[in-house]
Amino acid sequence: MKKIIEVTGMHCGHCEKAVEDAVKAIDGVSKVKADREKNAVTVTMKKDIDEKLFIEAIEKEGFTPGEITVKTGIFG
Repeated sequence: MKKIIEVTGMHCGHCEKAVEDAVKAIDGVSKVKADREKNAVTVTMKKDIDEKLFIEAIEKEGFTPGEITVKTGIFG
């Protein structure tokens, strides 16, 4: 399962890395890719994870999380 999280405030590669590292630290996350141009973070999970954990991790790094979209299935 994947979740795409809207994130504002990322302006450079260091910002992307900070968000990726914070989200990767959450138990059950297998892959993370932040994209400052799309203002989004794509998270691949091994199990369902409470969205509050993503929000808290992103906010702790000083960025603003927004809408979370769930992608399921083989193309998600």
